[in-house]
Formats: sequence, structure tokens, C-alpha cells
Amino acid sequence: MGNCWTKSEKLTAEIVPPRDGAKVYPTVRLHGSPKSIVAAYIRFALLQKAVSTDFVPSEPDGAVTLQVGSEVVSGSRDTLLRFIDARFPGPSLGKREDETTPLLASLARVQHTAMLWHVDRMLRWAEDLTTRGGRKTVDPSVGTPRMEIRKFARSYSQLLELMMEHARMEETLLFPIFDNADRGLAKAAKEEHARDLPLMNGIREVIKSVGVLDSGSPDYQEALYSLSTRFKSLQGQCKQHFAEEEVELLPLMEALELSKEQEVSALEQCFEVMRETHGRLLKFLLEGLPPCDAMKYLDLISMCRDKEKVESMLQMIVK
Repeated sequence: MGNCWTKSEKLTAEIVPPRDGAKVYPTVRLHGSPKSIVAAYIRFALLQKAVSTDFVPSEPDGAVTLQVGSEVVSGSRDTLLRFIDARFPGPSLGKREDETTPLLASLARVQHTAMLWHVDRMLRWAEDLTTRGGRKTVDPSVGTPRMEIRKFARSYSQLLELMMEHARMEETLLFPIFDNADRGLAKAAKEEHARDLPLMNGIREVIKSVGVLDSGSPDYQEALYSLSTRFKSLQGQCKQHFAEEEVELLPLMEALELSKEQEVSALEQCFEVMRETHGRLLKFLLEGLPPCDAMKYLDLISMCRDKEKVESMLQMIVK
């Protein structure tokens, strides 16, 4: 799915120059069935390019088609994706990893990327809260300090749920695969999970305390400082934990020589273990990914053979 077009095959955008000189691209009309997996995939791809899109529902068996000005393109999912990459500026939607990368290794790495992005985001948020103390929020869209803390708590609950389900997926599916090949191989990673849990639960308790304290009190400021300090520790532990898995453990997946059937079956089981997250928080997970990784994650989801589940997940991210 990388940029495999030759120079002569690339399409030049029809640009409508506005008065201020900035480039404006025509609205994309996407024709496809509302239940089409390919249509949902392409709708999400267009969101990554931040182009104006009109979705035009069509018959269930109709081809997914893109119309940009006078251009009309239809074909496979990859054909449409290559067209979008060539036609519109912005981050590439192509794959960064070689297609021979084991599926489970790709799954774990992309989830690591998303979780660390959210940890970094919440650390910056916690540090900003500490700097402002109980004073009025800078952005009126977040409301009063108490309203902002409620939003912070909700965001952390989503992150915590994602991290817990990711850990459960590794402990129930990935680590046993490694241990079957070499007993004790995943022991250190399991210990990292156990070490992280008290810190994650502690952050949740501090957030609860902040939520009930008077925003003008010294205790409030002290609780905010504790919150940002704990997030800093969580960031360090996550970086170390994820790096160790990606350097020492996940590369061994290729040596296990799983068949394609075994890989796809294990991938399906991973999504089943994380069904709660992927049933409600898939948008949240994808928010933490650069466009190429977000598309790669949708590729992994699309490999599942239960097309009703795939359809359900993809429809959720374009609503």
C-alpha cells in the first residue's frame, strides 16, 4: 500500500485558487454502500487528508467510487488509497513497515504508539493544569476548572481501559505464544505489567481527589503537582516497557514461523480480547496514531474473517 505509482501515473490536482492564494481542493464525492467495509475505510482515509467529503449512499453491491471534479475513480481499496495519496497533500497513508512483518508484532507496536501518544498528551495537560493551578482555564471550551478535571478524568479512564485491555491481550495471547517456544521468555514483560498497575491506579485516585478539592486551596495545587509527577513516571515506565518489548520480544515473532492461518487466527483472538475497547474506544485509539499507522491498524482489523464485526468497527469510526 506504499507509494508504488510511477511518476507518469501520478495525478495532478485541479486547484481552485481562492482570493488569499491558498490552495483549495474540490469536494470529494464518495459513492458507496453505508455498510461497505471499503467505503468506511476510504471515508476514514479522506479524513486523514482533511479534505471536504460528501458521502453518497449507493446500492449494497455497488462499486465504491471517488469523484473529484471531473475525475471519477473506482477500483480496489488499494487503488483508491493510492489515488488519494497522489491527489491530495498531507501525510502519506502508505505502509511504513515491510509486508512480511508478523501481524501480531505490527498490532502490538501500533498499539504502543497510540498509548504512548495519549500518555504524552495527558502529561502535557497535567503539567498545564499544575502551572495554571485553580485559575481560570485558558480555553473556554473546557469550561471551569472543575469541568476541565471531569474531562481529564474521562480521558484518563479511556486511556486506562485501553492499556488494561492491551496488557490482557499480551498476557493471554502473545506471551503464551513466546513461552511455548521458550519458557520464561516473556517473564520480564509480565513483571513490567505488574509494576505499572499500582502507578496507573494511583493516578486515578489522585484525579478523584483533585475533582473534589476546592480549586483555590493549597491541597488542590499539591494534588495537581502529584498528578503531573505521577504522569511523568508513567511516561518513563511506558517508554521503557514498550521499547524492551519491541527490541527484545516482538522481533522473535518471525522466528516462531507461524503459518498465515495461525497468524490471522491469533489476530482475531486479540481483537476478541479487546472487544470492549474496539467496541467503544476505537476512535480514541486511532487518534493517537499518525495517518499511515492508523491505516495500517484498519488493515489489521480488515483481515478478520468475521465481516460483520469488521463492518461494525469501521462504521463506528466514520459516524
